[in-house]
Amino acid sequence: MMIRFRKKRRIRTDFVEPDEIFLDAKNLPEFDTQQFEGRMAQSIGKKTIVILGIIFLVFGAVGIGKLSLLQLVHGQTYFDKSEKNSLDQKPIFANRGVFYDRNGLQLVKNVFPESHTEEVGDEARASTMDDVPKRDYYDSPGFAHVLGYVSYPKQDSSGAYWQTEVIGKSGAEKEFNDVLAGENGKTLFERDAYGASISQNQIDAPEDGKNITLSIDARLQTKLYSEMELFAEAHNFSGGTGIIMDVENGELLTLTNYPEFDPEIVSLGKDATMIKKYLSDTRTPFLNRAIAGLYTPGSIVKPFVAMGVLEEDIIDPYKQILSTGSISIPNPYDRKLETIFKDNKAHGLVDLRHAIAVSSNVYFYEVGGGYKGQQGLGIDRINKYLTLFGLGEKTGTDIEGEADGIIPNPAWKAERFHGEPWRIGDTYNTAIGQYGVTVTPLSMVRAVGAIANNGTLLTPVIQKDTTGKTATLPFDSANFKIIHEAMRLCVTDGTGQTLNTHDVEVAVKTGTAQVGISKTLLNSWSMGFFPYEHPKYAFIIMMERGPKENQTGSSIVMRHVLDWMAVEAPEYLKGE
Repeated sequence: MMIRFRKKRRIRTDFVEPDEIFLDAKNLPEFDTQQFEGRMAQSIGKKTIVILGIIFLVFGAVGIGKLSLLQLVHGQTYFDKSEKNSLDQKPIFANRGVFYDRNGLQLVKNVFPESHTEEVGDEARASTMDDVPKRDYYDSPGFAHVLGYVSYPKQDSSGAYWQTEVIGKSGAEKEFNDVLAGENGKTLFERDAYGASISQNQIDAPEDGKNITLSIDARLQTKLYSEMELFAEAHNFSGGTGIIMDVENGELLTLTNYPEFDPEIVSLGKDATMIKKYLSDTRTPFLNRAIAGLYTPGSIVKPFVAMGVLEEDIIDPYKQILSTGSISIPNPYDRKLETIFKDNKAHGLVDLRHAIAVSSNVYFYEVGGGYKGQQGLGIDRINKYLTLFGLGEKTGTDIEGEADGIIPNPAWKAERFHGEPWRIGDTYNTAIGQYGVTVTPLSMVRAVGAIANNGTLLTPVIQKDTTGKTATLPFDSANFKIIHEAMRLCVTDGTGQTLNTHDVEVAVKTGTAQVGISKTLLNSWSMGFFPYEHPKYAFIIMMERGPKENQTGSSIVMRHVLDWMAVEAPEYLKGE
């Protein structure tokens, strides 16, 4: 007989027996609630599980999509970026082109620290990328303004270059910057996570800049500067400028200013004390007086006014005018009074040639503005002829920073002086280079060059074997001959006798112009050309702001230069 045991079926009930309640209440203080003792747990519902699943699926899909975007779509881009993050690029600095003078003398060199250089052809090259070639300028005074200075590459605090080029900031360095600059090369450095260099590779070789030969003769430049410096110190002039120009092609043999600055100090910018001294110097050593200085010319405009007088048949060149030391005209505000216009002295009877030679103001008052029975050019024609010679405008030279100047006329006066009318006295003073006339020394050497070569107005240049624009002045050659004779007479019998040397015949016009509020200072000018019979070179010397009591003119500067040339550079005195 088989006995079967039936499993007792457990009946589920939510009923809680009373003794269980009492048991829980009794033991409650002894439960460890941190282990969930004595707590009732409830199972998570299906709805909650579904919501959580959907959230996890969404986030998973977004993550997979982002990974796909990074890896599949932009993978190569980010790979390239990561590669570059491990590379450091540095420039290989090109050698900047250098300057030579007309005789092949090197005026600028590129210099590197001796411990960081290697020879590459005829030049040194930086062997480490941190070395920048420095400009070593010709060790002689007188070249600062014509050569100029540069700005070197600059780094930020991390050592990266934010300026990678040597940039010309003034003079020929600036004017020819594009030719001199060349092209930098570059090297890539591979670095590890700690920044240490693993390898390097030159990917672009530098291309050096081109050299330039200037028309400047370094010997003449140095000599002229030294003579200007000696003259300024001996006679209390604050500064000066000197220019010598070839009247056949406009090449400048010299262009120098006193005082000047040291281009190496300014380029490096480290000597703050010296740079501050330059900036505070009342003699303005940074001013390129030759091309940017504007000065009252005084009597050196008389040959150009005289050319207008001859062209317009204002007076026969042999007719004499009496200079008793002044002329007087009725005062426009009170007819009982007279306005007096003085000569530098009583010259007696002078014709056109002698009026230029002795610099008679009275003669030019009368032929410039008219007086009694003598007809004058008048301000419009004075303005016309001075402008034809290029005065009051830029020459177009290949040196940056050129100023223009002023040749006054009635419209200029009315604008400047609130509608004041033009008067005869204004014409008189303009005819002798005073009143509002201002010119640059470069424009004056260009103008006298046009007298020397019989009417070709040249553009001055400082690059050898280049010719700028030219203009032919429509003047009678016979009138040029008269002006030549007058300027030669100035040397033999007039105010330019300082330049009467046996080594070469020179034609000259001198002049002084009073400056300053109380007219206690003067600018001294000497302008001319040589050799007289076959003119080859024109020159201008201007010494600035000397005492009016000074009796020694700037012609002595040129005389000393000519004496030196007779021994050291005689080819120029022969017109070769």
